[in-house]
Amino acid sequence: MNIPKERHYSDRVGWLRAAVLGANDGIVSTASLVIGMAAAGAGLGGVLTAGVAGAVAGAMSMAAGEYVSVSSQKDTEHADLARERRELKANYELEVRELAEIYETRGLSPPLAHEVAETLMQHDALAAHARDELGFSSVNSAQPLQAAWTSALSFFSGAALPLAFTLLGALSRAALAIPLVVALGSLLALALLGLVSARIGGSRARVAVVRVTFWGVLAMLATALVGWAFGIAGG
Repeated sequence: MNIPKERHYSDRVGWLRAAVLGANDGIVSTASLVIGMAAAGAGLGGVLTAGVAGAVAGAMSMAAGEYVSVSSQKDTEHADLARERRELKANYELEVRELAEIYETRGLSPPLAHEVAETLMQHDALAAHARDELGFSSVNSAQPLQAAWTSALSFFSGAALPLAFTLLGALSRAALAIPLVVALGSLLALALLGLVSARIGGSRARVAVVRVTFWGVLAMLATALVGWAFGIAGG
């Protein structure tokens, strides 16, 4: 009888973290930049220029940052695996006992733990230690390129929303139309992002929505105050 393979929420953690981080950062940073420029009294051209420049720079920065950080994680994983390979070659029996002790702490009796350790190590000793001693797995293994392009694409997708709200606000001639429309639209987008990420990740939607909108409000308020202060000083 073939048992169907189960899909778990943790299978998505590799790309979900980068996607949520990128989209959230794209919305918050671009909206904050636009609101700050508008509060300082900049015209539509200046606001859009700053917003687009911030979106491009942010996407590139996210890609580079994720690639460098995840590459560092991957280098550490490779170093640990190389060390484990040397230890297996130098003292195989000691490594068997080490793995058996791990299984004992998980509830197996000493004889059974030793039997399991020997069996798994005969199949693939390095994989057994990588999984049970080092905690490596295909789910959480470092993927630099995946993290880089996912973060960049999600950042730019998120940044496009405040820019679209800026154009929408510009349709009105009211002085506060752009910052108000951008703020409300961006907060709505953040709430939707929190909801979607919670559904994909299997977490509580209310907590995710409150979390992303709370920090978004703080960021937009802070940049609005900075823009207002510089606008007063410049005036």
